[in-house]
Amino acid sequence: MKGRDYCVVPTADPPGSASASPLSPSSPAAQPNKNMPQRKWEVHPGRNKFHCNGRIMMARQTGIFYFTVALIVVTCGLFFGFDCPYLAVNLTPAIPVIGIVLFVFTMSTLLRTSFSDPGVIPRATPDEAADIERQIEVPNGQPSPSYRPPPRQKEVVVNGQTIKLKYCFTCKIFRPPRASHCSICDNCVERFDHHCPWVGNCVGKRNYRYFYMFILSLALLCVFLFACVITHIIMRSQKANFLKAMQQSPASVLEAVVCFFSVWSILGLAGFHTYLTTSNQTTNEDIKGSWSSKRGRDNYNPYSQGGIVKNCFAVLCGPTTPSLLDRRGFVEPDPTPQQYTMQMNGTGVRLGNYGAIPTHTTTVQPPAQPQQETSDTSPNEEKPSS
Repeated sequence: MKGRDYCVVPTADPPGSASASPLSPSSPAAQPNKNMPQRKWEVHPGRNKFHCNGRIMMARQTGIFYFTVALIVVTCGLFFGFDCPYLAVNLTPAIPVIGIVLFVFTMSTLLRTSFSDPGVIPRATPDEAADIERQIEVPNGQPSPSYRPPPRQKEVVVNGQTIKLKYCFTCKIFRPPRASHCSICDNCVERFDHHCPWVGNCVGKRNYRYFYMFILSLALLCVFLFACVITHIIMRSQKANFLKAMQQSPASVLEAVVCFFSVWSILGLAGFHTYLTTSNQTTNEDIKGSWSSKRGRDNYNPYSQGGIVKNCFAVLCGPTTPSLLDRRGFVEPDPTPQQYTMQMNGTGVRLGNYGAIPTHTTTVQPPAQPQQETSDTSPNEEKPSS
């Protein structure tokens, strides 16, 4: 070609070659690196969302959570922008300080409740599930009229009270006491209280104290904002009529409406969970009436510490248990038969826990040693087995 020193001759690249189009499915850029180790949160079987490389754990349905955050932030923003300057000058400068403290504490407990592991119990491994199923199924696969398989529940005694441990068909485990399976997140949760869409997460053993402090501080914040807004409107109406005072500060009217319709449900929720905390119960247990006297005179709450103060300390001040989920750990690759079994002196030895046991394992045999034709071999000496 004239004006060019070279030309490019198009050739057909084989599938999967490095020179393939970067947008083609067979190109390395379009395919994930199979050698890259996966984190355990990436293969978590429950219906959860993870952020910040597994550090933040939430439910998948988070729309109402974002609405909760927006409602608190917008209402407090209007208060700090329109009511605080007037009240700080004409009443006391402590009002903005109290408002900031309540707002920061409320948001911190909300985020702590929403972003933490509520106490999810890991599902059984294939080996553990198969072992439980073998215990339940009929021996040798031959049912007899007199044989009754063991029930899918166990019984334990807690402080003199018999507790039934139910079998979870999803997680393949016997749930510990006070645990329950959340149908929304599809996880078994320790000391399951309830699933709260307002915080976008389950409420369980590891985040209940933060949930309780959140609704308690939110109730105080709501009452504080409502009182300050009403005070602001009354102080303005003393210099003019009431309608003119509302026209001068329309944001205060909006805040008063939001707080008025929210404070009743928040106060009721805070009072209900205060009752649960002082009696060391969960919402799930209270709804089911697990420790109700209607079930019998001998039925009582075995987890009660015997007093209101002791129950509050047990629920709110006890140590936070570590998470049972190794969310940021790496997934162990499936072993090859050669990695799983080796031959040592004619005996197969397991090389540690690599995951699920493969269906077919190959035993590496040592090379056969040639037999020597010797006449001086001792008659009592054993020959090596082939």
